[in-house]
Amino acid sequence: MAHSSATTSAPPGANAAAVPADALVYIVDDDASVRDALAWLLRSRRLLSQGFASADAFWAQWQAGQLSAPVCCLLLDVRMPGTSGLALFAQLAEQQLHLGMPVIFLTGHADVPTAVDAVKRGAFDFCEKPFSNNGLVDRVVAALAASAQWRAQADQANAQQALLAELTERERDVMQLVVEGLPNKLVADRLNISIRTVEVHRARVFDKLGVRSAVELANWLKSVG
Repeated sequence: MAHSSATTSAPPGANAAAVPADALVYIVDDDASVRDALAWLLRSRRLLSQGFASADAFWAQWQAGQLSAPVCCLLLDVRMPGTSGLALFAQLAEQQLHLGMPVIFLTGHADVPTAVDAVKRGAFDFCEKPFSNNGLVDRVVAALAASAQWRAQADQANAQQALLAELTERERDVMQLVVEGLPNKLVADRLNISIRTVEVHRARVFDKLGVRSAVELANWLKSVG
């Protein structure tokens, strides 16, 4: 493992401190000696890993819900018997799973153009064999940091959706008109309710969503997407 061909630089702040202790690196390679060497290398940097001898074995366990690490990345060989690494990546990308589980391709020289194309289609990076130990682990750490960031954003979005689900239908009606910039009187006229009722619903919306103004409410809703 002597040469690295990683094609992208680590994002700012992508370091081991940004990676939770239970983060997991999935290694998919048909060569047992490569899997063992990578597992040892990752252990030397206190990173957990789990190996798979084929893309089919990995996919079967993933589909069965047996792989559930919240923060993870995938070291994926390009060429393997059966389902190739590229075919597995296409399956992951189809379900957007590569967003929470960044994929780093492990490739021989002949497959570099193919790996570059995969990066353009959303893979995190590729490393050409033989690769630098430090260079590869640095990319793994960066991928795990990206996974942790994605997970945090997904958790926040889920929490926001849960808060929205707590609003009553009338509170949603009032919220929408408030976000459109209507004053309480026009909201009352539009919904055929009293101004006092509008004020009560507006206060409840602000309280449930943890905002203090119409502008803050609009920004909060934008962040939900």
